[in-house]
Amino acid sequence: MTNKAAPFDDLDRKIVAALIDNGRASFAEIGAAIGLSSTAVKRRVDRMRESNVITGFTATVRPAALGWLTEAYVEVYCDGAAPPRRLAEVVRNHPEIAAAMTVTGGADALLHVRAKDVEHFEGVLERIRAEPFIRKTISYMVLSHLLPDSPEAGASQSPGGSAP
Repeated sequence: MTNKAAPFDDLDRKIVAALIDNGRASFAEIGAAIGLSSTAVKRRVDRMRESNVITGFTATVRPAALGWLTEAYVEVYCDGAAPPRRLAEVVRNHPEIAAAMTVTGGADALLHVRAKDVEHFEGVLERIRAEPFIRKTISYMVLSHLLPDSPEAGASQSPGGSAP
């Protein structure tokens, strides 16, 4: 017997959109909004979790509420070709790194860093630069967010959503 995954359809998209808008919405609330029973919504959510369409649920916290008021993007340049898994090991050791990715262009990676203040950011930068394969970094301090409701801005809710 083959275990074939069910297709991802329009109702699944509506469920995912509802969960993105409000991860605490009940299956009954989602079902009422899209025309399904709460049991049908639960079955679909369970299936999407099992097939890794939905990979988890999380709380979004405003960084300023935690005292992380300084933010920067850091281009990382490596000696030679540092493998992405080695870069991943390094960034996992820095809780201040909110996101990290390899990129095209001159830099090897781009880091999104949050810190309490400039002094804290400078310490993070020194620890990153201490890695033997990192040749240089270029930092860009964030002055303001042009899209304040974006996750990168640390928005606590999506547009039109309600705060808990």
